[in-house]
Amino acid sequence: MGHGSVAYPIFDDAGHYEFTEEELKQIAFHKSKYPSTRSAVMPALWIAQEKYGWLSMGVIKLVADTLELPFAQVYGVASFYTMYLKQEVGSFLLEICTCFTCGECGGDTLYEYAKRVLQLDENGRSADKMFTIREAECLGACDTAPVCQVHNRRITHSMTPESFDTLVAELRQGKYPDYKAVPLPDQKNLF
Repeated sequence: MGHGSVAYPIFDDAGHYEFTEEELKQIAFHKSKYPSTRSAVMPALWIAQEKYGWLSMGVIKLVADTLELPFAQVYGVASFYTMYLKQEVGSFLLEICTCFTCGECGGDTLYEYAKRVLQLDENGRSADKMFTIREAECLGACDTAPVCQVHNRRITHSMTPESFDTLVAELRQGKYPDYKAVPLPDQKNLF
């Protein structure tokens, strides 16, 4: 019995999932870069998440079958990394860093503000289902704390309740935040 013919009773969805020819080419490209197919799990999961918005059990099975790997191996990767979404999220995932530095600089307060303003349900989704808010463990921008990561892509720095409101308003209008370089300190005064 091959990997693709095993029945998994834990699937929580009845959807039909498949990759397009273009997506299969992208996955084949990633497979070709590595000596082992297992190394292509992360990019294949990312392609699947980009397509379906999150990784249901059925989508994880699609990746496992496509790579001809055991489901448990692919599920293990998907469940280990927080960048892979294991539950449906709103149109925009906002992750507010509440790690030590961001927390001390207002990240905890910002997270509580976001929950209150967007009236989150028990899954962290806003009343209009456009936003999912969750805490992030260190986004690596301690010098511009607190920070918020927008849908695994863009980090907004030095967040305040006002700048959070602006971010939400702009996202509601379809305007993704612009990239802003983090200013570096004057190097000559560091030594």
